[in-house]
Amino acid sequence: MAKKQSVWGIEIGQTALKALRCSMVDGEVVADAFDFIEYPKILSQPEADAEELVADAISQLLERNEGITDKVCVSVPGQSGLAKFFKPPPVEVKKVGDIVRYEARQQIPFDLADVVWDFQMMPGSMVEEGYALESEVGLFAMKREQAYRQLAPFVQADIEVDAVQLAPLSLYNMLAYDRMNDRLDADVFDPDNPPTSSVVLSIGTDSSDLIITNGFRIWQRSMPIGGNHFTRQLTKDLKLTFAKAEHLKRNAREAVDPKLVFQTMRPVFNDLVTEVQRSIGFFRSIDKKAEIGELLLTGNTVKMPGLAAYLEKNLGYDVQVLDRFNRLTGEDVLSNPAFRDNAPTFAVCYGLCLQGLKSSQLHTSLVPREILTERMIRAKKPWTVAALAALLLGMTGHYAFTERSWATTREEMWKDSIASVTAMENYKSDHESQDSELDAKLSYLNVMGKEVSGNAERRLKWLEIIKAVNGAVPRKSFAGGKIPTREEVPLDEREDIHITRFDTKYYEDLKDWWTDELAQRYEEEYRNWAQLTNKTLTEEEETALTNNPGPEGSGWVFELSCYHDYNKDSLEMRGRIGSDHVRRVMTSSFLPDNPLTKTVELPRGDGGKEIFTLPEMGISFPLLLDDNEAKAVKIANPEHDPSAAFDEGEDGNPSGEGKDEEAKEPPFFQVDRLEFVFQMVWQEQPLAERVAKKDAERAAAAEAAAAEKKLQEEQAAQDAANGS
Repeated sequence: MAKKQSVWGIEIGQTALKALRCSMVDGEVVADAFDFIEYPKILSQPEADAEELVADAISQLLERNEGITDKVCVSVPGQSGLAKFFKPPPVEVKKVGDIVRYEARQQIPFDLADVVWDFQMMPGSMVEEGYALESEVGLFAMKREQAYRQLAPFVQADIEVDAVQLAPLSLYNMLAYDRMNDRLDADVFDPDNPPTSSVVLSIGTDSSDLIITNGFRIWQRSMPIGGNHFTRQLTKDLKLTFAKAEHLKRNAREAVDPKLVFQTMRPVFNDLVTEVQRSIGFFRSIDKKAEIGELLLTGNTVKMPGLAAYLEKNLGYDVQVLDRFNRLTGEDVLSNPAFRDNAPTFAVCYGLCLQGLKSSQLHTSLVPREILTERMIRAKKPWTVAALAALLLGMTGHYAFTERSWATTREEMWKDSIASVTAMENYKSDHESQDSELDAKLSYLNVMGKEVSGNAERRLKWLEIIKAVNGAVPRKSFAGGKIPTREEVPLDEREDIHITRFDTKYYEDLKDWWTDELAQRYEEEYRNWAQLTNKTLTEEEETALTNNPGPEGSGWVFELSCYHDYNKDSLEMRGRIGSDHVRRVMTSSFLPDNPLTKTVELPRGDGGKEIFTLPEMGISFPLLLDDNEAKAVKIANPEHDPSAAFDEGEDGNPSGEGKDEEAKEPPFFQVDRLEFVFQMVWQEQPLAERVAKKDAERAAAAEAAAAEKKLQEEQAAQDAANGS
């Protein structure tokens, strides 16, 4: 027979500790024990030592119930935690956790490392083929230090708490199981026509929790008003001690002047009604389709005479006190006078027991994860020790049997064979050692051979690359080696790019140069160049440009400080001046797969010459590093004669006014100059490899041409045969 599972639901209130133990028997929840331990003082009173009072109450609970070895679920006040409900977009169920994690970072106003949180999809959520379509998710959280504070009395009493739940959610679990089970078992929820909602008002000592639910959806709010507010009103107006006022509140009908007592507490009644009306009104504003059918009261404050009738009269709802539970059985407990007298305060405990028995709608828990992990490790330690003991026992037995077999072996029978094997092993080791030495010598000679044979190429590599870069920089005005005069080509119509500085830097890993900012700048520049040259980017080129990983491996970065004076106003409308001029004539020279890409003719090792493109030379990633505006500069006129200003004129005038004004040269010219920085990457491509690649391409082209020619000859012969 299976062991009956029992669960303790414990609520530590401000005035008393409430505990209820339930079991599952034949599919029914049975209450088989309870306890109601009232503190000598209310915990919120200034002179009360809350920790000591709670510890004493737990000790009494353990003494009266001969220790607690069953599963334990406890509640925490609603204002101690956070409960948020939101609707995620249609998504796979397995990805709901990722969405909730994002939502938690938005909704929880603390670092998630300092918070204990959990979530659950609410009942009635529509899930089809693994996708959550119309669903609502509840997110529940509490600060970690608050969780440890709530668990501290149980840790001191050596009671393991299996679940921590917010009190309003425990009330929801109770209501869903006890009064809304029929609609929840059907699991059919129509958001456009929801079932009637019930309002649960749990009036505590210092605060109250209001829950509105139709079984499928929950809305809850904590209100800063409770039973103590009635007591304080009496102490204030009737000049009574707190204890006398509390006694008068509980026994108002037996007072000398009951009417005076109720009139004194009327402001608090009004405040409570106002808070409830405000909360329900706010709920209606966010859920206009909801219909409220009843209001249920819980908590011992509801025993105050006239409270339920006053709320019913002023709120206009059917008000009922939750002093009985429809689906809870166990006559020994339910018929007990102490339980019947305090039944309204056991609703939270009932909901906790349902969660522990896995009969609740919400099964989230705010027990810190590290505590659960520690318990799991502790529970598995005996099994681990047993497994290690069994393994040790097996190894010991194996060793004993092996040792016994070895002891009966005759070593002299295998002595010669063992010696032969040992000799062969030594012979093998000697040859392996010689082979390793010869292999090391061969590697050394190969390296030295490459060093000697490659030295000639290394002497030329910088001459080659500088010639390639120098030839790619536009110098149209200097064609033929002659500098044109200012009359032949005005300064602001010369397309030449002038280099004032050439810097190089070597990178073991070019990723150190290719930063995110540089990658973004390269993408922008490439798009500007494509737009300027009317190049339409294909989908593959767009993808490659957006996800460009940059250069890989080692290499050099060239940085050229340049300027040009090609900034005449009449050229502006054609998009040919400023940075656009750099992109058109200089960036185009270095980009691969581009008709404007420059080439360079270099000598081959066999005495011939070879033409290479700049990308074949290893140059890539040309980049205009900045996008500046042209600025006016003054250029000294080499033909200006300063002494001409002091020559005498025809009439002896030293100002020289008698001379030909047109023959005078100005001291300087003013032009608009654009200064910019241009970078590119160079990864060395040895000459021998470049030449070999060119020869291989020509050979492949010749072979393809020969095959094409042969095919044409065969086709011609076939056509001739068919014609004859």
